[in-house]
Amino acid sequence: MFRWISANFRTFLWAFALAMAVWISAVTSADPDETRALASPVPIQIVGQDPSLILNSDIPTEAEVTLRAPHSIWNMIEADPQIVRAILDLSGLSSGNHSLNLQIQVDARPVQIVTVAPHTIIFTLESLATQTLNVDLSMSGETAIGYQAGEATIEPLKIIVAGAQSQVQKVTRARVSVNLSGIRENIDQTLPIEVLDENGQKVDGVTVSPESIHVILPVSQQGGYRDVAVKVIVTGRPASGYRLTDISVFPPIVTVFAKDPLLVKALPGVIETQPLDLQNAQEDIITRLELNLPAGISIVGEQTVLIQAGVSPIESSITLAGMRVEIVGIGSGFTAQVSPTTVDVIVSGPLPLLDTLTRQDIRVTVDLSELGIGTHQIVPRVEILISNVVVESILPNTIEVVISPSGVSTITVTPTP
Repeated sequence: MFRWISANFRTFLWAFALAMAVWISAVTSADPDETRALASPVPIQIVGQDPSLILNSDIPTEAEVTLRAPHSIWNMIEADPQIVRAILDLSGLSSGNHSLNLQIQVDARPVQIVTVAPHTIIFTLESLATQTLNVDLSMSGETAIGYQAGEATIEPLKIIVAGAQSQVQKVTRARVSVNLSGIRENIDQTLPIEVLDENGQKVDGVTVSPESIHVILPVSQQGGYRDVAVKVIVTGRPASGYRLTDISVFPPIVTVFAKDPLLVKALPGVIETQPLDLQNAQEDIITRLELNLPAGISIVGEQTVLIQAGVSPIESSITLAGMRVEIVGIGSGFTAQVSPTTVDVIVSGPLPLLDTLTRQDIRVTVDLSELGIGTHQIVPRVEILISNVVVESILPNTIEVVISPSGVSTITVTPTP
């Protein structure tokens, strides 16, 4: 028996290899391998980092991965992309420069990793450092005239800067900035903190705790100054058929000054302008007016105010009764009868234009150019020769038209008066 097996061993080996080839061919044809890139980049996970060290260089956050796997495995990956993970393992690394290959893990078999981009990642690890700094308050600009800023308070007074040692060492001061330009009220805000180097440039790559501080800055008005509203005085009326739509003034509040503080305190809270004349106005008015100031009172800054007055026509509507309906576009060899032969047209627009509107400025037509013999219901068209006048409605809004060959009598319907 042993001698027979020994004599046929090579035959058994060839038969086994052939059977395996047939099996692999069958499996491959039923579930063929496919090589393709993942539809979405794989997020890079950083593991094993020493808590006392910090990455002091930008590293990619995603990797492009190409795999070779059977079609069934691809279906699993597409259903759950988290099957594929990209891992950068920093275990056991100390401070300094490093170069590591990205590890790709796939929770499915069989899978072959074809390409990874990036494949190698170069980075630097540094010791984590912290620094405690006082916060400086930097104020720029000037308060509104007649106002002054008091002493500011900030909370907290100190902040902690943390990050890579080389970056933290660059930080020399912490600053919060306040812009005083034109302010008239107290400042009570939470503002962001900037960390700067010795040249006053912002230092990136560090964290600040807290990221913002609370700033309170009192702002008060100086003696002899006062803010008062501006009241526009109007005389006259717009032209007939026009109306005043609005009046605006800029600035709406002005600052006044008197050497005697009692004079400004005695003001009623408003300063009137010189009269704005609207007599017979038919369009918007833009002008500058002086203010009517009591003796001993002066204006701080610009001595006049800008006035804008809106003047527009009064909108109204009128009804033009018995407007004749004209027939247009009828072909030769045809006649047409319309019923009714007149309509009422209601139009609207600026009253001065409506006052000048005549019946000759309006034309009512029915276009029969695309109609054949028979009875038709047509919406008439109204043309107005004056712009800014619009048609509101037509009564009735539909005209009956009877088209017949020339020489054929038709019944004409007489419209009801």
